[in-house]
Parts: sequence; structure tokens; C-alpha cells
Amino acid sequence: MPDNDQRDPLDSWLDQQVQPLPPPPGTFELVTRRARRRKMRKLAVTVVSAAAVVAAAVIAAPPLLSLNVKPTPLAGSAAGSQSSPTASGGEQPNGTATRYSPKPPTTPPSLAAPAYGPVPPNFQPVSVTFVSTSSAWVIGQAGTPGTCANKSNPYICTSIAFTNDAGKTWHGGPAPATTGPSGAQGVSGIRFLDGTSGWAFGPELWATHDAGKTWNQVDTRGARVTDLETAGDRAFALWATCSGGASTGFAADCTSYTLMTTTASSDNWTPVGSATTGLSYGGAATSAVLALTSATGYLLGPDGTLYSGPLDGGWQKAGATGCLPGAAQSNGLPAGAFLALVNSGTVDVACDVAGAFQVSASSTGGSAWIPQPLTVWSAVTAPSGVTSLTATPGGTLALTTASGIYVLPAGAVQWKQASVASAPDGGFSYVGMTTNDQGVALAANASLHEIWMTFDGGQMWAARTTITPGN
Repeated sequence: MPDNDQRDPLDSWLDQQVQPLPPPPGTFELVTRRARRRKMRKLAVTVVSAAAVVAAAVIAAPPLLSLNVKPTPLAGSAAGSQSSPTASGGEQPNGTATRYSPKPPTTPPSLAAPAYGPVPPNFQPVSVTFVSTSSAWVIGQAGTPGTCANKSNPYICTSIAFTNDAGKTWHGGPAPATTGPSGAQGVSGIRFLDGTSGWAFGPELWATHDAGKTWNQVDTRGARVTDLETAGDRAFALWATCSGGASTGFAADCTSYTLMTTTASSDNWTPVGSATTGLSYGGAATSAVLALTSATGYLLGPDGTLYSGPLDGGWQKAGATGCLPGAAQSNGLPAGAFLALVNSGTVDVACDVAGAFQVSASSTGGSAWIPQPLTVWSAVTAPSGVTSLTATPGGTLALTTASGIYVLPAGAVQWKQASVASAPDGGFSYVGMTTNDQGVALAANASLHEIWMTFDGGQMWAARTTITPGN
């Protein structure tokens, strides 16, 4: 071993300063490029992950609901196409209420009406149809002929208003592109079956199957539709042969009636049967009366014969009433005789008998009748000039005259005059009950822009305007 530092040569070598060898040419550039690629890959992964999170959030979020406080006007709506009397779905022109179970105050989405705009100025309601306790359509005339908003014909002023809160607020919507009733032209009544399918009629016939967004005319082959009612999944109408002109009314001088029917979504109208086809009264000009329950229909023919049958079958003679419907009123509604249905087997008829107003009831579907005793009018003077009659499912009767509204509560023995706030001059042209408690009436003077409603079974009535204040 050497004596200099007593260490191994390897240790001496390790103690020497080591000089690292230089890297091969291009090493630093290669490392820089690889580092840059790693950084870009990390950034791309971050961006894609963020996008996936955003996409997942969008997919998971529920669709937003429209919360428009005010309805949006439809392009070409008949606030821009504004005609006119009768009511269905709930109330009907002869005063009979089609039977519907009370529905929630809010109309189900499937029954929702289109997004309506404002009711046109000077809207004059002449016919109303309730499909629930909250939802109703009203048809009438609005504006001044020659200046109405219909783009193809400024003389077409037919308008429709819709409510979804039992008449507290109203909105205008599309209407049939036709005038008010004049001879064989125009419409004057409206009926909806379920909030989706509806009909405007009198004397023409128009149909909608999209909640009133669009209306199409139905070919009646020259017949005038004098009455139309809905129940179940069907609509029924009287197609009449009439010759009344503009001055006498579209339902004047009618000498023959045929009962026609169609299903909810169809415009194919067919006769109900031979028994209710071509009904007349010795060639005399008369009217006929149609009324429906949820399962059964009744027709009072021009000669006083009562016909009845199921909604999905043929109708046959059910009895004789002793009441002869007279010539129709100027607004097209029946006159002289009226039907009111409590249920499928209980029916009331009202008419003038020997110059006196008489109401008779049948619990046998019309085969036998029991007249009300004269004492039922001991509390008030028996009315004259009756314009409509109706019954609630519970049996309450209500009728309208030129002097007001009269009611006979179920189980009561005397008629009494209902209390009407701001009673209109000229009285009422129509009354109908949607439920045992709720009903609607129309004034004979449509220029008042109002309907009247009751929520206590017909005891008290109050007006609700159909136009926006200021219009």
C-alpha cells in the first residue's frame, strides 16, 4: 500500500472533481418540444372535461316553463278577424247544461286554449260555452263593419273571447272568417266539447280541432244549422231547411229538421236515424229544441213529439209533450217550448198552454208528464216571454225572460225571482248551469259587453265584462 495518504487509488479518483459530459446535439430542443406537447395534451383534456360537464348540466336541467303573464297575440288572430247567439260544453242555448264533472280551476294542458291577444274593442257577446268551471269561449261581433281587422274582408267582424278563470279576465282569439248571421250566411253560436274540438254555427257550420287556433267551414249542403250541442265524445246538430232572410232571422221560416251527429275529431256529419230525419209540422214554420245529458239526448220536434236515444245510437219517439215550439226567436234560439234535463231519465218541458206558462216534468224519459201546480207561482207573477230554461244536475230549475231570471231550487215548492246585480234592460236571452252551483246568463242586449254568472245555484247573479277596461 502506498504511504502518501493511506487511501486506495479508487478513493482518490472519486475525490476528484467530475466534469459531466455534454449532451448530444439537439437534446435541449427535443426536451422542449416534448414538454410543450405534454402541456398541450393536458390543456385539451381540461377543455374537453369542462365541455362534458357543461353538456351534462344542460341535459340534466329540466325544460323551462313559459311564464308569460300576458298572453302573446297570434299572428292573424281574430282579435284581427272579428260574428255572433247560443252556448255548449257546459251551458247550451236551450238552457240545458251538458253534464260534466266539476274540473280543477286550471284548465289541463291538453285543453289549454291558444295564446290569445286582447279582446277587440266593442266586443258584443251573443253565445257562450263552458267546458269546465273555469274555461269558456264566447262568440260575438266586435268593431264596426268595414273597418274590422280581417285582412281579406274588413266587413267580417266575428270575434271570439276566451277565459280560463271563470270570466274574471278575457283574451281575444281566432274566429271563423265569416260574418254575423244574415240569411244563409254567418255564425251566431259556439260550442266546445272538450276544450280542443269546438263548433261555431247558426246558420253556417265551422269547426276547430286545435282549441280554436284554426277554424274551417263544414259543408252543410245548403242546410242551416239552427242548434248544436255536445256531450260524451260527440256533437249533435239540427240541420234545417229554412228561407228566412236578413230581416227575419236565419232560423225563420224553417219547415224541416234533421238531427245530425259527428265524433269529436271528425267533420263527417251523418243522420242519427230515420226517426229524426225530415221532421216537420204540416209545412208550418216552427223551431225544434235539442238537449243532451252525458249519456242520453232529447229532441223536441216541431210538432211537440219528444225523441230520445243514446249518444252512440239511434233515437226513437219517447212521448208527446203537448208543447209546440213556435217560430224561432230573432237570434235563432228556440221559442215557445223549452227542454231542461236533470239526468238521463228526468226531463222538464216549459211552454205556453192555453195562454198560460206551464212547466211539466217527466221521470220516465218523456213517456208521462206531471204539470207543476199553479201554487208554484204564488210567490211571484208567472213570467211571460220566456227565452230559455235550464236544470242543474241536482234538479234546480232556472229560466230567463225579458224581466229577469227565475229559479226553483231543488225540493222547493215555489218559484222566485233571482237577485241580479245591475240587471240589464230587456232582460236575458239565455241561461245555463255548469254545475249545481255555477251558471251563466246572457243579456238580450249584447252591446253591454257582459255575461252574468252565479255561484250559489242561481240565487244571485253578477255581471262580468268580456272586454278590457278602456276598449
